[in-house]
Amino acid sequence: MPIGEFGRPPVLPEEVSPAMTTPMYWMHEMFYASLNPARAVTDATKILFKNPLNPWSYTDLGKSIAAGCELFERTTRRYGKPEWGLHDTEVNGVRTPIEIRSVWEKPFCRLLYFDRKHPRPLRHPQPRVLIVAPMSGHYATLLRGTVEAFLPTHEVYITDWSDARMVPLADGRFDLDDYVDYVIQMLQELGGNIHIIAVCQPSVPVLAAVAVMEADNDPYVPLSMTLMGGPIDTRRNPTAVNNLAAEKGIEWFRSNVITKVPFPHPGFMRDVYPGFLQLTGFITMNLDRHKDAHKQLFANLVKGDGDLVDKHVEFYDEYLAVMDLTADYYLQTVDVVFVKHALPKGEMVHRNKLVDPSKITRVALMTVEGENDDISGLGQTEATHALCPNIPDERRVHYVQKGVGHYGVFNGSRFKSEIVPRICDFMSSTARIQAREIADQRAAAAE
Repeated sequence: MPIGEFGRPPVLPEEVSPAMTTPMYWMHEMFYASLNPARAVTDATKILFKNPLNPWSYTDLGKSIAAGCELFERTTRRYGKPEWGLHDTEVNGVRTPIEIRSVWEKPFCRLLYFDRKHPRPLRHPQPRVLIVAPMSGHYATLLRGTVEAFLPTHEVYITDWSDARMVPLADGRFDLDDYVDYVIQMLQELGGNIHIIAVCQPSVPVLAAVAVMEADNDPYVPLSMTLMGGPIDTRRNPTAVNNLAAEKGIEWFRSNVITKVPFPHPGFMRDVYPGFLQLTGFITMNLDRHKDAHKQLFANLVKGDGDLVDKHVEFYDEYLAVMDLTADYYLQTVDVVFVKHALPKGEMVHRNKLVDPSKITRVALMTVEGENDDISGLGQTEATHALCPNIPDERRVHYVQKGVGHYGVFNGSRFKSEIVPRICDFMSSTARIQAREIADQRAAAAE
């Protein structure tokens, strides 16, 4: 199934009365609780009609009843955070196990390291890359394919953003300024000599973080930054989502999509943009496609076509797993990026200091866009180059991948076969240029 929703700034398909905003989450939780008796009966019925000792399980009626129960269970399930499922990779032709561990942690994010347990030491150390995942409703596991593509040739780190409903109110707030701070702190923790990749939404805070670090002459700036399908300047080739955000304005979002986390979640009483509301927006944007997919699931369950059922389950287990976003972060992002266009106008501030991308001189820049991207339109990410005029030409690259939409910019067959090799070449050439410059500086100092 082609995917078009990931990375959108999700919105409601229809307005919700402000009076409904506060109890919205609470009603949602009560609704799910009320389904527990029906789910229990349905599970028992499914077991009965899938039992090989039951002769009805071999009939079309029995198979249809079991399939219907399976469909009910899946559409009423609470989907938790998906597993990474990355247990090993191939490094220099050798199958290598992977241990995923946290190397840095704050209340709203963990930095995960995919530690490849090499059976023997590598002759040459491989480049390190920090992948900044979107904080836009889905978990970082959405980038499973992105991580998998880089693991054979890179030491990979990724941001694992927290579900806001799981963060106690006592841990404080989290907004776009905090996001930028987190990126800076992670880069400092990793100690330099690393490349950074921002996928979609993080392009803005990553660019801001690098600009702040350059302005402060921070020694731990990354060697390069690759921005993929990001909304740097949404005035260029605006999409329907961009237009909607500009049309509604920040107060509409504040009144219609913000609610409080109910008891007994750890984030009780935190203001959030809830995941279930985001999912409503995701699904209604392509409702017919999702209905057809579930009709086909029912047919495949009756036929017993396990392969097609597994493909559906794999996709929707990820798609239906959503997380809450803090209201502070969500509203500030909508306002700064999609309503005010503060970054391309030169008006974005971080901690009351102007963010100036023209300060970036040491960090190489690559931008990647999809020809058919309906979320971040063509040119929105490329606009970064105009904002960073002091990066030398030999350290900047722009690439448009033909025939892919938003999702194809960071996942899928063309991403692996055409985009990843270009990013790897870009990062390698950046490291060579830097090494040559350091050698020249040392030679000049010796003279």
